[in-house]
Amino acid sequence: MINKTKLALGIAATLTITGALVSPQAMAHSKAKADRVAEAANNKVDALEAQLQAMQAELRSLKADRSRSGADAGKVQELDQWMNSVKSAPKESAKSKDNLISFRGGWAHFNDNRNGTQTLEGANPTFATDRDASYYGGAIDFNVNNDLFGLMDHTSFGMELGLEYAQLGHGAPNGLAGATANINQLRINVSPKIKFMHGSKFRPWLIPAGLDINIISPPSNAITVMDTGMQFGAGAEYELLKGIVIGADSRYHKSFNSIDGVNTDGFTLGGSAGFKW
Repeated sequence: MINKTKLALGIAATLTITGALVSPQAMAHSKAKADRVAEAANNKVDALEAQLQAMQAELRSLKADRSRSGADAGKVQELDQWMNSVKSAPKESAKSKDNLISFRGGWAHFNDNRNGTQTLEGANPTFATDRDASYYGGAIDFNVNNDLFGLMDHTSFGMELGLEYAQLGHGAPNGLAGATANINQLRINVSPKIKFMHGSKFRPWLIPAGLDINIISPPSNAITVMDTGMQFGAGAEYELLKGIVIGADSRYHKSFNSIDGVNTDGFTLGGSAGFKW
């Protein structure tokens, strides 16, 4: 009984001493393990924070890209709209054929009978004809702009340079038997010309006021052959085929002065055919 008691006491003492020796090591091991767990947790937090920052940076980049894409899309849309407007607008360029050369002819009527003096071999016989005549000639229209200097859309402004020859007939001079006078007139004009409905096949036009230079033959009683005046006109042209234009016009001619008794005032009525260039 005593031996068992001593044995138990000895075992208890041994366990107590062993526990005292083992406990600090266990505690140290537990603390090290806790430190490793904390460090691992911190590393995970740092990694998550780094990932979060990377995601935020990527998000900002995506937003910036989307903004740039939106701006680019807006620019592309504006460009498309501009191209569509250009395509739908009437074609008008420096290469377009807006000038015109035409041949004209028709009927002329003067306010007064033509009279004058024909000088032949020292004699001065006089003659007279009626008021009607035929004429033919040509003109060149030079286009300047197609918006009337910015005042009116689809309205062209140009300058016309024209030439007309009028044949009044043959007059039999008084006082000279068997002689006749070929009575004619040459008219040169420079006139501003306003054409409406640019881009259309049918285009009415008007000449508000232009310059006339009249040359007559035979000469006047004072041997004068030339005077100046004005013309006013209106008409229309139609592009029958591409580049081929027909037209009709009426004009009134008013001289500043008579040519020593010869009056060249009157009007013309005729047609024309021309080509754009």
